[in-house]
Amino acid sequence: MMVYVFLADGFEEIEALTPVDLLRRAGVEVSTVSIYPDRRNVTGARSVEVVADTTIDRIQENADIYVLPGGMPGTVNLLECGPLMDLIDRANSEGRKIAAICAAPARILGQRGMLKGKKATCYPGLEDLLEGATPVIETVVTDGNITTSRGLGTAVDFACELITLLCGKQKSDEIRSSVVA
Repeated sequence: MMVYVFLADGFEEIEALTPVDLLRRAGVEVSTVSIYPDRRNVTGARSVEVVADTTIDRIQENADIYVLPGGMPGTVNLLECGPLMDLIDRANSEGRKIAAICAAPARILGQRGMLKGKKATCYPGLEDLLEGATPVIETVVTDGNITTSRGLGTAVDFACELITLLCGKQKSDEIRSSVVA
């Protein structure tokens, strides 16, 4: 199993790193991916600098889940990365799992038409950008190949949903219990 968590300058640190941490605790291989081919250092919205495991030009496309954290201007920077959007479009057309949290469900998946006919959630106030989706107020929603979540405060639930998708509910519950969530 492989999960890619994409990082762009301005990403929300907790939304990106909580899934990395909890998925790794569950035994899932996770790679943080800088969207910048020339550098692995990426600075979060709160000025936390992270050295990504790799860069977008060095990854294999076939991950089990592609994770898009929120944060501003991180979400916009992800959206403006042509190679990433091409990858996400291909993954979606192939029915691969895509997970987005906070502004990313609305600003990326909604605006790219990936939520048509699906239930989705996002950061409060951005629901109008969930084009074609049925907005719901839940911490995490999985509909088909798309998982969406509301924001920083739902990062543990988001990560546990990804563990459920890959490893089953029992493993997810075990990890949730181990971190006292």
